[in-house]
Amino acid sequence: MRAEAAAAAAADWRDALDAVAERLPMLRDGTPVDLVLLFASDEYAASYPELLADVRGRTGARLLVGCSGQGVIGPGREIEGEPALSLIAFSLPGADLKALRLRQADIEDDTTAAMCLERAAIGDVNAWLLFADPYTLDPERLLVSLGHAYPSAPIVGGLASGDRRRRRTELFLDGEVIEEGAVALAIGGPYDVRTVVSQGCVPIGEAWTITGATANVVETIGMRPARDVLMETFEALPQATQARARSNLLVGLAMDEYRDDYGRGDFLIRSLMGIDDHEGTILVGAEPRVGQTIQFQLRDPAAADEDLVALLGEARDALGGRQPVGALLCACNGRGVGLFGAPDHDALAMIEQLGPLPVAGLFCNGEIGPIGGKPFVHGFTASIALIVPREAPA
Repeated sequence: MRAEAAAAAAADWRDALDAVAERLPMLRDGTPVDLVLLFASDEYAASYPELLADVRGRTGARLLVGCSGQGVIGPGREIEGEPALSLIAFSLPGADLKALRLRQADIEDDTTAAMCLERAAIGDVNAWLLFADPYTLDPERLLVSLGHAYPSAPIVGGLASGDRRRRRTELFLDGEVIEEGAVALAIGGPYDVRTVVSQGCVPIGEAWTITGATANVVETIGMRPARDVLMETFEALPQATQARARSNLLVGLAMDEYRDDYGRGDFLIRSLMGIDDHEGTILVGAEPRVGQTIQFQLRDPAAADEDLVALLGEARDALGGRQPVGALLCACNGRGVGLFGAPDHDALAMIEQLGPLPVAGLFCNGEIGPIGGKPFVHGFTASIALIVPREAPA
């Protein structure tokens, strides 16, 4: 098993692809390529058919999947604000790989969705990689369908991106450029996908129980007005942390209220949309349940860095000596230089915590990854798929 990855920027896609191919020795030494993941700036959109044909010709890959991106990611490098492409080539002996195209009409109801997903029957599906167009498909509905059909398989990926003024993105499946729906890749065989979903937050204050909620309004927390609990949490912070938190507060909703302790990855992070001082309520970007555990969260560059580093370290330790073959990194287009003030943050963090790992990815319109065993669409998140052999080499 083997993977190699590279990213390059150039005004002409041919020059970018030449630079990428030069850094992939497996394209010249006869190594069979089972899978290519390709991400390309939408500045190349008019030439996507030629680009896909060239990539397939150079790699001989039996399967190619990917999408457009307003920025792309390679090993230790994030390229924003200029035309570029990123590619990872995998040789995965024994892997069961199957990709399918899905449209909105395919997932409108459970029966139709089940029939469509049967087309991906490859025996045991260990994981899904998913790329979707945010303008023509409801990704939350798709995740419900996939989650019901494959409850034990993690789903990781992102919503394709590009120039927002175009209100259009493109998906890649082998030699075809697709302008609607989603492309889903089922992975089976002797490979697992370990996920890292860094929502960029650190918890503040205590974990509480929601005692009153209607739709997206949290009325009471611990039998007290939700607004009072929020203000008490904020005022208990050190002055320096209060300054950081003033415009960076969110809520974390626990996915399992029966746990005794909560840590990173146990909360689904959603926005704090407003405070009603008169009613004593808060509005959140979700529909919380009575009895659900809530904890307020802080998101800023320092918190995002701390969260990602900690989660990557946990993933490294959990692998128990197994080395990932390669990785997919889907980062929010609100991260990168705009959040951290310097380039390459997430890509470099992966190298620092996991070693010189082949990785490719993009900056997304929304990131897909599991929290508490259930798939969600996130924002401001780094969603990572580590493709790992099921057994460590002898």
